[in-house]
Amino acid sequence: MPANLTPQYKEAELKFRQAQSREGRLEALREMLAFIPKHKGTEKLQADLKRRLARLEEEGEKAARGGGRRHDPGHVRREGAGQWAMLGPPNAGKSSLLQALTHARPEIGDYPFTTRAPQPGMVPFEDVQVQLVDTPAVAPGHVEPYLVNLSRNADGLLLVLDVSADDVEPSVRELHQFLERARIWPRSRPPPPGDSPLAVIRPVLVLGNKADLDDDGTFALLARQAIGEDLPFHPVSARRGDGIEALRLVLFRELRRIRVHTKEPGHKPDAGRPFVLPEGATVNDLALLVHKDVAERLRFARIWGKARFDGQQVDRHHVLSDRDVVELHI
Repeated sequence: MPANLTPQYKEAELKFRQAQSREGRLEALREMLAFIPKHKGTEKLQADLKRRLARLEEEGEKAARGGGRRHDPGHVRREGAGQWAMLGPPNAGKSSLLQALTHARPEIGDYPFTTRAPQPGMVPFEDVQVQLVDTPAVAPGHVEPYLVNLSRNADGLLLVLDVSADDVEPSVRELHQFLERARIWPRSRPPPPGDSPLAVIRPVLVLGNKADLDDDGTFALLARQAIGEDLPFHPVSARRGDGIEALRLVLFRELRRIRVHTKEPGHKPDAGRPFVLPEGATVNDLALLVHKDVAERLRFARIWGKARFDGQQVDRHHVLSDRDVVELHI
């Protein structure tokens, strides 16, 4: 069967051949996979593209860990229940928010571009942690090249604005333009007709920082109008702590994850950190996380939590809920 490759695919293939960097080759491979016709005649080519993409991504991870000669300055290894990347203009207070929410101690200054490299920290929420990554400022004529890949690879984005600043509207335009260049579409917006197959859908939240300078909420209202009604907006203050505790719940909830504990027959549930899975995950997905042999030998499970009754017997296709306790029987 002929491949019938599209002009868009051939353009992406040329882009791949001409790419001089690993990031350029990665972007071109993703475009090739997006534009390749999906039928039996391209199955081998699709598999080859996926192998090449996986190999390049693995090389990047090794380099970030120090196992390769090249270092990817924008790679941040994902930890915890999910990863949020913070984007914003200079002096919006991203580093101060990172410090307020985590135990990280980033460099904080009252001058632009204090943050020069991604700075991760872990946000504790109940029995899990969520990763937050501070990034260099997004400003006209000054966007670090690696921010596109870092933002696309994150599970969600936080757009941080200084509600007291005079340039909120230009900062909002710059952030919207960055999302367009990165082909990131906010989950709260309906996808546009004819959207690019390269676009990724992510939760995008807006944090109106420095609410302590906005006692009557006027600045926050103007920032809310500038950002648009279709993006969730949360006034916060890194300095005074306004909205910080409530934000922890929001960061976990918007990831759409569930927490599941396991237990052995005749024993109490594991008191350690829960397994974290995406909403809609099944007993089989949990078993695979425990060990692939457990998944292969799984006979049934018993559920405590959202089941109809405690200890209800279910099969591997049962959909789990947050806070379920699961007993796997093999």
